[in-house]
Amino acid sequence: MSPPPRSATTLPETAVTPSPPRTALVPRPAKARFKAGHFTFGTDTRLRVTAGAEPAAELLRTLLAPATGLRLPPAADGPVVLALDTALTGLGSEGYGLTIGPRSVLLRARTVTGLLRGVQTLRQLLPAQALAATPRPGVPWTLPCADITDVPRLPWRGAMLDVARHFQPLPYLLRYVDLLALHKINVFHLHLTDDQGWRMPVSAYPKLTEIGGHRRRTIRGPSGDHHDGTPHGGAYTRAELGRLVAHAAARGVTVMPEIEMPGHSRAALAAYPHLGNRPERALDVWTRWGVCDTILGVHEEVLDFCRTVLEEVMDVFPSQHLHIGGDECPTTEWERSPAAAGRVRSEGLAGPAALHGWFLTRVGAFLSRQGRRPVAWAETGTELPPGFTAMAWRDPEHALHAARHGHDVINSYHRATYLDYPQSPGPDEPPGQPGGVVGLRDVHGHDPVPAAASPQTAARILGTQAHLWTEYAATPARIEYLTYPRLCALADAGWTGPTPWADFSSRLAGHTARLDALRVARHP
Repeated sequence: MSPPPRSATTLPETAVTPSPPRTALVPRPAKARFKAGHFTFGTDTRLRVTAGAEPAAELLRTLLAPATGLRLPPAADGPVVLALDTALTGLGSEGYGLTIGPRSVLLRARTVTGLLRGVQTLRQLLPAQALAATPRPGVPWTLPCADITDVPRLPWRGAMLDVARHFQPLPYLLRYVDLLALHKINVFHLHLTDDQGWRMPVSAYPKLTEIGGHRRRTIRGPSGDHHDGTPHGGAYTRAELGRLVAHAAARGVTVMPEIEMPGHSRAALAAYPHLGNRPERALDVWTRWGVCDTILGVHEEVLDFCRTVLEEVMDVFPSQHLHIGGDECPTTEWERSPAAAGRVRSEGLAGPAALHGWFLTRVGAFLSRQGRRPVAWAETGTELPPGFTAMAWRDPEHALHAARHGHDVINSYHRATYLDYPQSPGPDEPPGQPGGVVGLRDVHGHDPVPAAASPQTAARILGTQAHLWTEYAATPARIEYLTYPRLCALADAGWTGPTPWADFSSRLAGHTARLDALRVARHP
């Protein structure tokens, strides 16, 4: 991992981080009552695991072993009990109940996912050193006595990482997922393709990664003609993506892939120019940021390409939702294309601009027939075809517009969820997306469910999601600096709901000890 950016907070490898207050949980549980006393793990502590709860037991062992050395073997009379009980309907699909006494620990849930969420709470309740990657001898591994009943407010709590603009290797993606799971983030939105790079292999179209996965240089800054002159590239193997999906699933995180279309497709067109509107033109993988006006064509071969790509994506990613981008699609090329004009006539459309909705409808219908749910960026809240889940990002009102038009909505207002914006206006802040600041208070103050939403409209707000576009985040250290602690605030909003700033900031002050134990290169 590269050195952290300026102002990042990291600890020397030998530093001893003080434990946070045991009530400093992020996100905050729905109900928690702490009592006097504690439970202590010893070298002989065993787990009693009911039928079906084995994945949670395995995760607990995996997470605690590096720092604590605890083996936690199974035993019929173990004092730490992980129990799956389908009768606990009030806990829903992610809730859990946790009872800690001086001599026993009981973690119960209706689903395995609920148990996995409870495992992360157990992990946070231990001394912060329990999160370290290397042994921490001499620390008493104690849990405070408590009664916790915890159910999330919203079902969708996501984080998007753009690996198209700056590729990140698989080991870092696994760490990224680990950090999401700690904060009970349940969707990892993986942005795999864009104008600047294509990262997923497709067997029928090998040039997508061979050519589309590499650009010859990268622009410096938001605009202009200054480039770094350094080639950049990378792509995942199918096996690596499968490993990522399995790793995330073991932690209760769903990986949702995104394949951009019909815009943001310059990398694909550099590999296969005949899929564009000017097949005779040779293109490079884009070396600039912003919105490229080179887009997919609308002839049948393009639709065949999209279906073939998405079939392979569905083979790798079992996620019910699949993101197809859909926004920032200039229609200039369609306006000049004879093939596009022919499509407008044959489909009886009003003009080239209507091809955007026609294209999304065709692709969305294909995904729906496969039992998947299409997701797309919503620029106005009203432009997506029926059946799409809208990721509303431009304006706070767009989430309401989309929900009122019958779409499920992920409220991702960019001034509260886009983590590529600087976190402060200070001179020492590293470069970020120009045009403003998204501070920790901005993220904390964003309620995904608009105050003006009726009960029927509010029911369509699935949740919220953070987004990190990587024009200004080429390294893991920079990614984490931009992400934390802002993602902690988003996790709180999605799981807990609005909380007073004083309550959140107090818990975060304790929680940073855990981030430091994990060596997260965070913003101070």
